[in-house]
Formats: sequence, structure tokens, C-alpha cells
Amino acid sequence: MPEPDSHPRGCRGCGAAAPATPSLSMAFQPILRCDEAGQGLYAYEALVRGPAGESAASVLARISDENRYSFDQRCRVTAIELATRLGLLATPAALSINFMPNAVYEPRACIRASLDAAERVGLPRDRLIFEFTETEAMADPAHLLRILASYRAMGFRTAIDDFGAGHSGLSLLAEFQPDTVKLDMALIRGVDRDRPRQIILRHVAALCAELGCAVVAEGVETAAEFHMLRQLGITLFQGYLLGRPGFEQLPVPVPPPGD
Repeated sequence: MPEPDSHPRGCRGCGAAAPATPSLSMAFQPILRCDEAGQGLYAYEALVRGPAGESAASVLARISDENRYSFDQRCRVTAIELATRLGLLATPAALSINFMPNAVYEPRACIRASLDAAERVGLPRDRLIFEFTETEAMADPAHLLRILASYRAMGFRTAIDDFGAGHSGLSLLAEFQPDTVKLDMALIRGVDRDRPRQIILRHVAALCAELGCAVVAEGVETAAEFHMLRQLGITLFQGYLLGRPGFEQLPVPVPPPGD
């Protein structure tokens, strides 16, 4: 595994003067593992917020082509430093960080700030998950695959977010199998009373299991949804039923009713 000092020094974004980015902080939402072995923390997802807890939309509205790279870098470092300051290392959880593929010019050079931050706080690489949305994957599939392959080679984990919301999901899975597939909440909503969704999710869960990808059901809001998803073979869950995002805190997951 290459050391940080052996990474290429510089790329179009890394060497440029950093444009101003909006002030930001992070909220963290738990992802819970529920399987035959019991329950436990799988990860916390870092969610960007304003410095006083303002919505992600209010922050993202100020991102442009000029400051996208510096914003992406700042989000990663903030998430790593804040999560560990809040006690992440005292839990078994990984840290899942959203990244923008179009803000990564050369993967090994652009990861240096994240590597430095993780090393400063003692966060092992295999406890970092970098996730991207399926819709972003369509902009430049070849570039995305280079990023994912580089991240995996450096010991990080990867995840597809909002799987099922775009059009590239299955073709992307054929090219690269991330560690985690996060199902879009539109597929989860009302699954307990929707047979087509049940059929789709049962087969997606089986497909991902065969490919060696863990599956997270996002946006789980009711006990009925949770229990149906368990029946469909899903064991990782994220949503208001289990824990809302905590601004500058690592919330303790709420055990699902009747489990």
C-alpha cells in the first residue's frame, strides 16, 4: 500500500489557491446493523450543515465550480476531525463521508488532506467509507471508476448512495463492486404494503450478497418497514426510526420496536 508521500504531488485542484468556501459543520446519523448475531453500530454518516446547524441545502447553494474542490476537501477533513473529537474511536463504527467525484482531479493527490487528517487523529483507513450518489456517477463513469479503484487500493471502503434513484446503478455494479450499496429511500417508503417494492428489494439484496456488497436501507421510518426489510434479507439500516442526525454529536441508535 503506497504511503502518502509517494502520491503524486499536485493536480489541477490541489495546486490552486483555495477559493472561499462557506462556513460549515457536520451532523452525524447512525447506521445500525441488525442480524442474527444481534444489533450494533455499523457506521455514522457525516452530513454537512451550516456552522449553527443550518440545512445542507443552505450550504450547498453556495457551492460553485470555482470552490467545489476546496469545499469537498474541507468537508472530508471536518468530518474526520469532528467525529473523532466526539468519540468515534470509542465505538466500533466506521465513518461514512460523501464526496463529489467531479471535485477529484487525481485520486491519490486529492486524498492527501483526508489521509493527513485521519493519521493526525488515529483513524484507521479501513474505518473510512467514501460514498457517492448514483446520479453523480453518470457524469464521467471512467473517472469515477479510477477514483474507486484508487481508494480501494489505499485501504478505504466505498459506497454507492441513493442506489435506485438514477439510471447507472446496475451497469456501475457490473464494472465495480463497492463495499456498500445504500438503497434510495424511495424504494423503502411503504415497502411493508407494496409487493412490487418487496420483489425488487429481495432481488437487489440477493444480487448484492452474491457480489459481496453490503446493503443499507436508507430512510427507514416505521417499524413495519424495518421488519419487512429484515424479511427481505437486509441487515443494515439508517433512518429516523433508528436515529435522527445529531448536529455535532454521535447519536446513540434507537433499538427498533419489537426486535
